[in-house]
Amino acid sequence: MPKVIFHHDDADSDVLDVDAGTSLMRAAVANGVRGIVGECGGQAMCATCHVYVREPYLDTLPPMSEDEDEMLDCAAAPRHADRSRLGCQIEAGTHLDEIEVDVPAHQI
Repeated sequence: MPKVIFHHDDADSDVLDVDAGTSLMRAAVANGVRGIVGECGGQAMCATCHVYVREPYLDTLPPMSEDEDEMLDCAAAPRHADRSRLGCQIEAGTHLDEIEVDVPAHQI
């Protein structure tokens, strides 16, 4: 079962075991991870599931779509060049058995 670790500014973390194929946004919302809103329900239309992917996991991610890239420009928290992604666009599973992300201080 894939593992997703959400790190917060206060050094607290949420560690979730999720079903393969579950997006980081859906996992966070279903488990009450603070700081992940997922307002649009996973359509890459709101940037309220913005996360900063930790360095060791960047090469395992699928390429960013144009829609995701545009939405990240609208995120409430500053965008970090290579680390910013939308949690709704990252699925845990076959090629991603574990991932660690930092949750921005604010999403809206």
